[in-house]
Amino acid sequence: MNLLEINNVSKKYEGKYVLDNINIKIPKGKIIGLLGKNGAGKTTLFKIINDLAVPTNGEVLFKGEKIGIKSKKDIAYLPEINYLDENQKVEEVLNFFKEFYDNFNLKKAKKLIKDLNIDESITISKMSKGMQEKLRLILVMSRDASLYILDEPLGGVDSVTREYIIETILSNYKEKSSIIISTHLISDIENIFDQVIFIDKGKIVLNSSCDELRKKENKSIDEIFRGMFK
Repeated sequence: MNLLEINNVSKKYEGKYVLDNINIKIPKGKIIGLLGKNGAGKTTLFKIINDLAVPTNGEVLFKGEKIGIKSKKDIAYLPEINYLDENQKVEEVLNFFKEFYDNFNLKKAKKLIKDLNIDESITISKMSKGMQEKLRLILVMSRDASLYILDEPLGGVDSVTREYIIETILSNYKEKSSIIISTHLISDIENIFDQVIFIDKGKIVLNSSCDELRKKENKSIDEIFRGMFK
């Protein structure tokens, strides 16, 4: 059984399709890049997988069942927008996640925060954007989930922070789970991808193993992407 199945999913807004007959199957134990230009439909697809938007047509199955309350407990989602309450302290955010998610590993989160020398008593608003990005990722990756969905986890941070984020993703990745990552910084992260899916104007235009694609085209994933979306 696949971990996630997206079957004939379409989404229409104001008479226009932003997703058009999407079909994707994702097994366990894969790190997948969902790549496309702005407005291609990536975030809309993520929202549908997380039951935050309803498809116009088609269905999404998670572990063989339709998505809903049960799947939300086992899918960890990092949206592109900053959802943290900037008036809260780090320790308050940690306690909120512990209370809200049964699978949140507080011990793991505290260790990662300690590694970064983040003071748990600091207020979110006093943290740099890079530190807030790291905290958001730590909160998501500290959940013992089967599927992690990361929407632009590298956006707006420096190269050192990007390295930390990639390291955190890899160190918390388990073979029983899968990760879907959307990013525009393909060259920085493509080496961790097992598979890439290119989406353009709401349609899947390429779905391939990274090794097979590199061998076939004799180019990096970033070069292939740039060539397709000039």
